Amino acid sequence: MTSTILQRVPLGFQWPTTDPFLFCVHHLDRYPAADDRQGPAASLIGRELGSDFAGTDGWRMYHGQVVPGFPAHPHRGFETITYVRQGLVDHADSLGAAARYGRGDVQWMTAGRGIVHAEMFPLLDRDGPNTLELFQVWLNLPAADKMVEPHFSMLWDAQIPRVVEIDDHGRTVEVTVIAGALGSAVPPAPPPASWASRADAELAIWHVVMDAGTSWTVPAAGHGVARTLYVFDGGGLSVGGELVTGSTGAVVDAACEVELVATGRVEILVLQGRPLGEPVAQYGPFVMNTRAEIRQAFDDYQRTGFGGWPWDRDDPVHGIDGARFARRADGSVERAVA
Repeated sequence: MTSTILQRVPLGFQWPTTDPFLFCVHHLDRYPAADDRQGPAASLIGRELGSDFAGTDGWRMYHGQVVPGFPAHPHRGFETITYVRQGLVDHADSLGAAARYGRGDVQWMTAGRGIVHAEMFPLLDRDGPNTLELFQVWLNLPAADKMVEPHFSMLWDAQIPRVVEIDDHGRTVEVTVIAGALGSAVPPAPPPASWASRADAELAIWHVVMDAGTSWTVPAAGHGVARTLYVFDGGGLSVGGELVTGSTGAVVDAACEVELVATGRVEILVLQGRPLGEPVAQYGPFVMNTRAEIRQAFDDYQRTGFGGWPWDRDDPVHGIDGARFARRADGSVERAVA
């Protein structure tokens, strides 16, 4: 009998991925009440500030010194897709653009030829808690598109379709369709140079929440498409009759539909796409095809700063009112869709 599951991978802080994906991480931080600087109203003594990843007391400062998050850092050659389920993220970049998003929103950023950005996690509730939960996925760019102009798209929560199925017992399966159509549910378009913008890439990012006892069938994709089901929270999951416990990724054959049955309430992130099949040269924040291109990326960044940094600090945050917005480099402003 042929196994439905081709490979099982344990989920650590950084999840193993397959081409065309480069990286996936699930952040869940239960921050305490906020102070007057939008940081945690708690002692930071004993934390390795600048590189605080230990998860002490259920939260991390990451590279932030005052506000948690990731102060100014460069990227070239790939895309970041940031799906925020709880809390807020403040974006600022070397083009002068800014955004505040979260509470179900997605930012899809094409780094292309080079951009510097900050991703800070402002804490606004002075009474607490300030829970933050997000996924960040790195998606590779084809060689022909690695040097396109930087760009970001905002997929506001209200624009992202959800597919909801309710069985005869009132149990629910809900699929948040971030990328890749699911039946009649079509998400907002990805950035124009993205591998996901090509229909034959069959790229999909779906977040699935299943009540205990429910079932859902993942539809078949084309031959040669890679698909991984990340069981990141909750009880066990039967994948085509094979049990997968929590904190496990299951690589399956995307050319075959597969029935999922939740043995307990479970959450799954599905990453799917046709591999680029190109060489990958990566060093830190740069992803190119050759080592020579990586050296060129460092040279270009040292020479140009990818546009410089037009902010007065390397960890900008955007006020205390909680309003979600995106301000482009040309000054145009987009507000979160209600």
